[in-house]
Amino acid sequence: MTSEGNLRRTAGGQGLFRGLLEAAPDAMVIVDDAGVIRLVNAQTEALFGYPRAELLGQPIEILVPHRFREQHPGHRHGYADNQKVRPMGQGLELYGLCKDGREFPVEISLSPLETPDGLLVSAAVRDVSDRKAAEARFRGLLEAAPDAMVIVDDAGVIRLVNAQTEALFGYPRAELLGQPIEILVPHRFRGQHPGHRHGYADNQKVRPMGQGLELYGLCKDGREFPVEISLSPLETPDGLLVSAAVRDVSDRKAAEERINELAVLVESSQDAILVKTLSGEITYWNAAAQRLYGYDAEQVIGRHIDILAPPDRKDEIATLLERIGRGERIEHYETLRVTSDGSLLDVDVTLWPTRNRDGVITGACSIVRDVADRKRAEQELTELYQQQRHIALTLQRSLMGAPEKVPGTRAASRYLPSTQGEGVGGDWFDLIALGDGRVGLIMGDVMGRGLDAAVVMGQLRSAARALALAGLPPRDLMQALDAFTCGLPEQFVTCVYLEVDPARGEMTVCSAGHLPILLISPDATVGALPVPVSVPLGVGEVPHEQVRLPVHPGATLALYTDGLVETPHSDIESQLKLLTVTLQEAFTGTSGLEAAAEHVLRALLPDTRTSADDVTLLLVGFPVAPLAMVETELGCEALSVPAGRRFVDKALRSWDRAALADTASLLVSELLTNAVCHAEGPIRLGIRHSTGELVVEITDRSPHLPRQQSGDADDEHGRGLILVDALAHSWGTRPATDGKTVWFSLLTAPAGIR
Repeated sequence: MTSEGNLRRTAGGQGLFRGLLEAAPDAMVIVDDAGVIRLVNAQTEALFGYPRAELLGQPIEILVPHRFREQHPGHRHGYADNQKVRPMGQGLELYGLCKDGREFPVEISLSPLETPDGLLVSAAVRDVSDRKAAEARFRGLLEAAPDAMVIVDDAGVIRLVNAQTEALFGYPRAELLGQPIEILVPHRFRGQHPGHRHGYADNQKVRPMGQGLELYGLCKDGREFPVEISLSPLETPDGLLVSAAVRDVSDRKAAEERINELAVLVESSQDAILVKTLSGEITYWNAAAQRLYGYDAEQVIGRHIDILAPPDRKDEIATLLERIGRGERIEHYETLRVTSDGSLLDVDVTLWPTRNRDGVITGACSIVRDVADRKRAEQELTELYQQQRHIALTLQRSLMGAPEKVPGTRAASRYLPSTQGEGVGGDWFDLIALGDGRVGLIMGDVMGRGLDAAVVMGQLRSAARALALAGLPPRDLMQALDAFTCGLPEQFVTCVYLEVDPARGEMTVCSAGHLPILLISPDATVGALPVPVSVPLGVGEVPHEQVRLPVHPGATLALYTDGLVETPHSDIESQLKLLTVTLQEAFTGTSGLEAAAEHVLRALLPDTRTSADDVTLLLVGFPVAPLAMVETELGCEALSVPAGRRFVDKALRSWDRAALADTASLLVSELLTNAVCHAEGPIRLGIRHSTGELVVEITDRSPHLPRQQSGDADDEHGRGLILVDALAHSWGTRPATDGKTVWFSLLTAPAGIR
C-alpha cells in the first residue's frame, strides 16, 4: 500500500485528511525519512510557486536556498534522532526558496508522524516576511531614536538596546543583551530597583519613571550621571516587555544649577534688576529694586514702568522701550527716577533686550544703580580740580613772569595752559638782558603737569636766570641745570639756551633734548638751526655741547614747546613742516611779531579748547640796521691808558656823540688802569653804538673778575668800579675764552625817546 493510502487510513479517511490539510493556514509539507516530499497543500503551492505535481516526489531541499542545502540533510537526520513537536532551527534565521529563485524568511514547525511505512515529518511553513519587515522597521525606529532605548522582559532581563545605549553607557551591545537591567543602575539603588519594576508591572502605562526622584545611570567605567527615563509597556505573545527611553540630563542639570546660582546672584545683587515687556509692564523685581524705589514686588509687578519716571520724563520711558525694540543695548544711561515717596534719584541705567526661544525681542532687562553719591563726589572733585588748576595756573604765571624788555630786540610770546587733566604743565621761557647788547633766550619744558611741574619750572627758571646773569656760557649753564635737576625725584626736562650777541652777529646755543630752533631770515626764509641735541636734563652723566652760529641783522628766532606741534592725530614731523610753512607765510608780509604769533597759533591749534598739553611760543627779532663798531688792541703798559682815551674820544666825535666823550673817556681810563695793573696783555678795546645806547668793552687775558670794593678816604685803590657804577647806565663782567671782558653802557638819548 502507498504512503498516501496509509495517510488516508491514519487520518480516518481521505476526505477528512485532505480537508484538514487544505484548511491549515500555513503551507504544509509532509516528507518521509529520506527527505522526499510526499504531500503538500494548496498554501504550499501558493507560497513556493510550484504546482503540486512538481513538488511530490522531490527532495525537500528543492525548497531550501542553495547556500543552506549542504547542511540541511544533517538537520533532518538530527530531527529523526530527536522526534518531537518543536520549531525548526531555533535561534536561526530560516529561509525558503521560491520556484522563481526568490528567497524569503520563514518559520517552520515540525511534527513527527509514525506510519506503518516509516517516519513521516509534517512541516508547517509560515512566510514571516511581513513580520521581519515590521521588526526591521521597529529596529530602525529604535536605532533612530534620539535617546538610549532599552527593552526588558517581565523578569528585568535586557532583550533589546540601540546604538545610543551603547554610546551612553559605554557597553557593547553583546555585553548588555541577556543581562539584568540592574547592570545599568548605580549600586546604591540596586536593592530597591526590582521593587520599582514589579510596581510598574502592576500599573502598566506610559509614564516617566521615578517622578519627583533624582535618577542616575551607571556607565561601564563606574561613572554615574543624571538621567530621565520614560517607560512604555509592550504586550507581546511572549509576555510583557517594557521599553525604557533613557536621556542623559547632565547638561540640563548643570544649566539648572547655573540658573539657580544666577537667580541667587540676581536676588543678592546690590543693584536694582527689573524686567519689563516691550509695552512697559513690569514682570520681575529683585530685592535691591525694592530697597532703591521703596516698592515691594507685589506693588509693581504688572504695572507700567513709567510709575518710576518723573512727570517730565514719561516720554523718555517710551523712547527707551522703542530703542530696545530695535535691538539696541543702552549702556550707562544717566537719568532721574522717582521713589514711592516721591523723592528723586540720580540713577545709572543699563538696558538690553530679552528674547524668546525664537530670538524675538519680548522685553527689556534693566540694571539700575543709585549714583547720587558719585554725582556729589564728582562735583566735589570737579571743584577741587578747578581750585588746584587755578592755583597751579596762578603759580605758573607768577613764576614765569613777564618777559623782560631788552633794548635793541623785539619779542612776542604766547602761553596757553592745557585744557585737559590738571591743565598746567611745566613750560617756561625767559628773555634776559645780559648787558653790552647781548641777549639770553631760554626755554624749557618740565615733564608732567600740575603743581609739582609748576614748582620745578619756577626753580629751574630762577636758577637759569641767575646763572645766565653770572655770565656762564650756555654749555656750563646747562651742566649746572642738569646737576640741579638730577637732585629732583623722577624729573626730566627739555631745555635750550641761546646767548645772542647781535652786535657781533653771532650766537652760542646749547640744547638738552629740546625741539629744533627755527631761524627766520629777513627774506622770510625759515630753517632749523644746526644745533647738536643732547639728552634731557635729569638724565645726568652725559656732557652737553654748545655751538657758535652766525645771526644776521633783522633775523628772528622762534622757540616753542612740544604742545605746539604734538597732537594725538598727526605726526610730529608733519607738524614741524606745517610750522615752518606757517612762519614763512607770517613773515612774508610786514605784520609784526604779535600778528605772526597769532597766525601760528591759528594754523597749528585751530581749537585751543581741546589742547592736551601746554603751548609756549616765543618769537625774538633783532635790529635790522647794522651797529657802528670799532676796536683796537693795546699793550699791557701805562701808555695804553691815554691811548685808549684818545681812541674813544676820536670815535665818539666821528659818530657825532661828542657829548658822551668826557664820561666815556673817564670810565675807559679807570677800566684800562685796572687791566694794566692787574691783568695780562694784549688788551682789546671795543666801542659800538646804537640809536639808544653806547657800549664799551675791555678784554684782557686775566680770568679773575674785578670786584667792587668800598675804599677809605686815604685809600689809593678800590675807587674805579665805584665810579663806573655811579656814572654808567649799566656795567658788568663776563668770562671770555681767553680771559674776561668788562663792559659799561651809556644812554645816547633820554629814556623817554629811545
